[in-house]
Amino acid sequence: MQEPLIRVENVHKWYGSVHALRGANFSVNTAECMALIGDNGAGKSTLVKIIAGFIPMDKGTIYKKGQKVNISSVKDGRKLGIETVYQTQGIVPQLTVTQNIFLGREEVKLFGPFKFIDERRMSEKADKILRSLRLDLPPDREVEFCSGGERQGVAIARAMQFEAELVILDEPTTALSVSGVERVLNFIRGLKERGVSSIFISHNLRQLLEAADRFSIMSHGIVTHVINREEATEEKLVDLQLAG
Repeated sequence: MQEPLIRVENVHKWYGSVHALRGANFSVNTAECMALIGDNGAGKSTLVKIIAGFIPMDKGTIYKKGQKVNISSVKDGRKLGIETVYQTQGIVPQLTVTQNIFLGREEVKLFGPFKFIDERRMSEKADKILRSLRLDLPPDREVEFCSGGERQGVAIARAMQFEAELVILDEPTTALSVSGVERVLNFIRGLKERGVSSIFISHNLRQLLEAADRFSIMSHGIVTHVINREEATEEKLVDLQLAG
């Protein structure tokens, strides 16, 4: 049986006296979209921030493809192919699509002892990844002139450019138009086609049912239920959340 891409065992996290994660167990397989569901305060964001390296866990173990790994920083997470697309996106509207995709990891060319940002190479790479995600967007367009769905696409393109194996999407469709939501859902489907896994956090069960292969339900800092898409209905997912 194939090992999960990422497996989390008995993870705990305290914020002072608040026990945010109480021995959470969670996994996501290769080329799978895993939905992560739960009320506010259930521990969803804390769990994915630990997986991505944004915050440290206090206790527990993380495995990648069966091998124990240490994720103590975002840099560690990125080395393992883990990228995150947050609700706030983390993009700079005044910069171009290309500049946002390579933000903080710009490519350079050398002229003797001098280094210069290789704008042409980055633009070519940005155009290639945008096309692969079916996003018809000029690489030199400033992001402030992009729609909400296109901005989410830029954030996902940034994750894909750096060979992500797992993309974490934390409420990526909040405040988007109907067309923007559909674009993001198409991106998620495209990730699976490329063999990339994703964790999709949302309160919108209909959107999750359109995109996810499995569903993990969290309550009070633990994963209480995991079900396959074939078993899932909107009513059942609500019932499992209420069951806690």
